[in-house]
This record gives sequence, structure tokens and C-alpha cells, in this order.
Amino acid sequence: MTSGPEPVEIRWGTILLRPWAAADDDAVLAAATDPDIARWNGSAVRTREDAADWIARRADWSQGDHVSLAVVDAMDGVLVGSVSLHQIDRDQGDAEIGYWTMPAARDRGVASGAVTAMCRWAFLQLPIDRIELLHAVENPASARVAARAGFTQEGRLRQSYRYGDGRKHDELLWSLLRGDLPIGS
Repeated sequence: MTSGPEPVEIRWGTILLRPWAAADDDAVLAAATDPDIARWNGSAVRTREDAADWIARRADWSQGDHVSLAVVDAMDGVLVGSVSLHQIDRDQGDAEIGYWTMPAARDRGVASGAVTAMCRWAFLQLPIDRIELLHAVENPASARVAARAGFTQEGRLRQSYRYGDGRKHDELLWSLLRGDLPIGS
């Protein structure tokens, strides 16, 4: 049985990545109703109980297949987003990264900061050397996040994923390799 890493907090500029907490349920419910989050991430969160279940799944790292963190404003602790390293494959040394940001936090570098911080942490703490980021072609904000976080666009996957709008979309595939980033402080 694989066990996951110990919970961590990662500070990056004006944001803090921290483990999910039960008290985040109202903010998660609010996020799930945002049209952009719902469209590009899809979610079965419709009630406070759904939000509590969602949080519990993200807070449980025991299987070692994901590391999911809440992204909060480092000054006031308000939830501004989510970042998750998922599909961690220790044999291949690969993982995928996903994220979302609350509407008030968009266009402030929150997503690219959270992605960069999570990737740097992952390369230092986990036996991985490649992280993939995939997003729908019609989501240019995610392309900007990928580029700002240092990812390299590798290609286009045709009709590869069914998003929250119920349609399969073409996706752009980006990657970040351990050697792509200076891992220093």
C-alpha cells in the first residue's frame, strides 16, 4: 500500500497553499457555482454536504496518488483557489496538475503562482520528473497560466476530455520537467 506525503503548507508570495479544512465548505460551494469553474472543472458539488465530501477527498492523501491544497490569501486566509497534483505515478515519475481560482482572484497571478509553487515542491519532495498540464483549447486563461509557470506546450489532444459543459473538448498538452526550473529558494 502506498502512503502519501505528510500535509504541508507552501508560501509563495502573497498566497499560501495549505491542506483543505472542513471550514472551507462554504467557499467550495461558492466556487462550484462559478460558471468558469463549473465549465472547465466540472463538479458534483451542489450542497454543503457535497462540499464537505469534496474537501474530505482532497484532504486524504493516504493513497499517494494526489496532493491537493487550498490556495488562500497569505494575509487574511480567504480562499482564492485550489491546486492539485493528481494521477501521481511513482513508477513512471509523472503527475498532472489542475487548479482553479475564485473570480475575485483572477488576473492577479494566483493560479500561475500556485502551480509554480506546487511544481517546485513536488520536484523536491516526490519521485517525479515530469508534470503535465492539460486544458481545453477554448480556455486561453489556462494557456497563460501554463506559460507563466514555465510549462512547454507539446501538442493538441483531439476530443480528449469531457468538461463540465458535457462536451468533449480538444485539449492542449503542456509539460514541465524537473530540469526546466531552477529549484533553488
